[in-house]
Parts: sequence; C-alpha cells; structure tokens
Amino acid sequence: MTFRWLKPYMPRSLYGRAILILLLPVVTLLLVVSVIFIQRHFEGVTRQMTQAVSREVQVMAQSGMTVDEAATSDMARVLEITVEQIPENDVPKQDFRRWYDVTAIVVTREFNRLLPDVAAISLPDDYVVKLYFVRDGEAFELSFDRRRVSPSNPHQLLVNMLVFSILVTIVSYFYLRNQLRPITRLSRAAEAFGRGHNVPYRAAGAIEVRAAGNAFLNMRARIERQIEQRTMMLSGVSHDLRTPITRLKLGLSMLEAEDSELLQRDVLEMERLIEEFLAFARGAQEGVPEAVDPTEFLSEIVEDSARAGDKVKFVSHAGEGQVMLRKNAIRRAVSNLIGNAVRYGNHAEVSMKLTERMLRIRVEDDGPGIPADSREQAMKPFARLDVARNQDLGSGVGLGLAIAADIAHAHGGTLRLGESDALGGLRADIIIAR
Repeated sequence: MTFRWLKPYMPRSLYGRAILILLLPVVTLLLVVSVIFIQRHFEGVTRQMTQAVSREVQVMAQSGMTVDEAATSDMARVLEITVEQIPENDVPKQDFRRWYDVTAIVVTREFNRLLPDVAAISLPDDYVVKLYFVRDGEAFELSFDRRRVSPSNPHQLLVNMLVFSILVTIVSYFYLRNQLRPITRLSRAAEAFGRGHNVPYRAAGAIEVRAAGNAFLNMRARIERQIEQRTMMLSGVSHDLRTPITRLKLGLSMLEAEDSELLQRDVLEMERLIEEFLAFARGAQEGVPEAVDPTEFLSEIVEDSARAGDKVKFVSHAGEGQVMLRKNAIRRAVSNLIGNAVRYGNHAEVSMKLTERMLRIRVEDDGPGIPADSREQAMKPFARLDVARNQDLGSGVGLGLAIAADIAHAHGGTLRLGESDALGGLRADIIIAR
C-alpha cells in the first residue's frame, strides 16, 4: 500500500519485470559486498600498512640527525624514505587528497593519530605520499611510495566482480528469455484468437506453461467446434425458414383479397426480423480476416447505403494503410449503425481515423440520441429504449447495436456510444486495435 507511487515507474512487460527481478539482487549484492569489502578489508589493510610506515617515520624523526644528514643516511635508503628540506612557506596549510580516493581518508586519519607533530599530509596521486614537518624553524618533507600504505590495485576485485556479474546477467538473460518465450507465444496466440485470427501454436516450455498452453488449445478447439456446429445449424435454420416464407409470399401474391397487401407487408417484416435474429446468432464469424483498406471499404459501404435511399455521406478520413478485418461482419456492423442513424435522425455522417495502434469508425446522426445512463443497456440484445429512441419511426427487435458491439468485440475492439459534437445526436464509434 505504501509503495503505490512506485507503480508508474515499474516495467509493465513480462520481459521488463523479469530483468528487474534478475538485476535487482545482483546490483544489491554488488553494493553490499563492495561496502563491506571497502570497510573491512581495504580499511583494515590500509590501517595496518600505515601504522608500519608511521613507526619507520618516527625512527627517522627521533634519530637526532639533521635534515641534510637524514637525506643522505643509510637509514633513509634502507627505509626507502626521501628527506628534503623545503621553505616553511611551502608547507601546505591543510591535508590534501583527491575527493574520490577512499583509502586516502584512512591514511590521513592514521598518520594524524600516530604522528602528532606532522604539519600536513599530501596524497596527490597513486604513486607518492608526502609528510610535512616543521621543527626548530626548519621545514622538511618526507616522501615515500604510496604502495607502502595502500593495497596495490584495490579496484581489481571490484572490477572482477562487475565483469563477472555482467557475464552472469547476460547468461541468465538468455536463459530467462528462453523460459519466457513460450509464455509470450501463448499470449500472442490468445490475443490473436480473441481478435478472430487463428495462428499456429504448440505448447512448450516449463510444466506449468505447457499445461496452460494445452488448456488454451483445448479451449480453442471447443470454441471452434461450437462455432462450426452453430454455423451448420444456422445454415439449416435459414434454409428451412426461407422456404415456407417464400411459399407464403407466392401464395399471397395470387390472392385477390383487399387485405393481401397488408399480409404481404407482415410477411416481409417477419422475414426481416428473422434475418436480424440469424445475423445476431451468426455473430462476427462471417468470412475470414483479410487485409482491407478502410477508406475504400467505408466509402463503398456508404455508397451502397446512399443508393438504398439512406441520407448518409462519408465526411472525412485520416490515416492510410490496411487493417485485418472480416469484411462481411464489418459491413453488417457499419450498415446497422447507419440504418439506426437514418431511422432516428434525418441524416448520418461517417468518418474514419487510422493510426499505428487502432482503427476508429464513427457514425453520427442528428436524432434524439441516447442518454448516458442508458447507453450500456442499449448495446444489450433485444433492448428497446422507448424513451430515448422513438419506436414509431421504425420497427425492430433491439439487435442493431448488439450486433455491432459483438462484431467489434470479435475484432478485439469495442463499440462506444456518445453524443455527437457535430450533429447533436448519437455518436457510435467502432474502435479496433491493430
């Protein structure tokens, strides 16, 4: 609960989270080992070496020799300490070290503790240490090799740790990628199937991933079998219903009764309602997905509707490219939206927007619209919103929006209803992810 602010900064993909899980322990281990090593090993070794050199410096300082004598003495040669007299003004006012020199902190602290009379300490580089003293009005400098007070190449262990950590991370990444690849393939197959595409997939990977893959394959096979059975049933029902309706129409056409025209109108209405029921039951499984230019496709649909007497026009389009669509299903969805628009309004406008991530098909009208709290209900099958949409303007069973929504969902998209800014009526958007 207290770490919710971190959520926007965390990776969202499975690969990103796996890499974070892999790198976080490695980086933490490096930091902990580095800190402990510097504090325990470097500091301890540096302290011991500095103490040894400080005793040698004390021996020379207490030998009673002058500066010139100490500079040429055998003791200085044996101890490898250079003694040089300098002007008192050349003595630094304070200790000097480079800001990133960690061991210099320990060296400076130990010399100041063990040599109370030292005036200043300078560690300008990795090669020399300089101690400054002022005695009896004389200033002199003692210098010796830096390696006598600091471990040589202290960075080697850290470099080795870093190099081998990177190597282990790379090896772990390739192994982890092989473990995550079956999950990614399963995700792509499930996403494609949700959009109406059937991509080849074979269960692989760890036992748990393989079990999930086999469960997906079984589920996909059952769904495809049910769709196939429903398609066959609908084909039979459609054929069996059209035959008696056709006989009724032929029989009514030969009647000379005054009300035969009304009976024929009822038969035509019954035929249209049956077609709507069959279209809803058929869903979005008409045809196979194919690459479609949405601009040309929507222009064709609008032209067909206009020739049928609908007051509709294709007003604008943005973006170019092709989208995988079931043409018959999308044609039915857009035609239903246009039919609803011109039924409850005077005219309709169709527009399209295509981006790298989605396709949006918009149908707007100048009718009464649908209240915001009733739009979700309007997309359910057999919904009839008498208050929002005047049912006297046209008959129906409330399947137009439901069919459009079902087709949008079958393409991995959605149907959204709103208020038209341009015409003031209903705005229906079919949004399909690419």
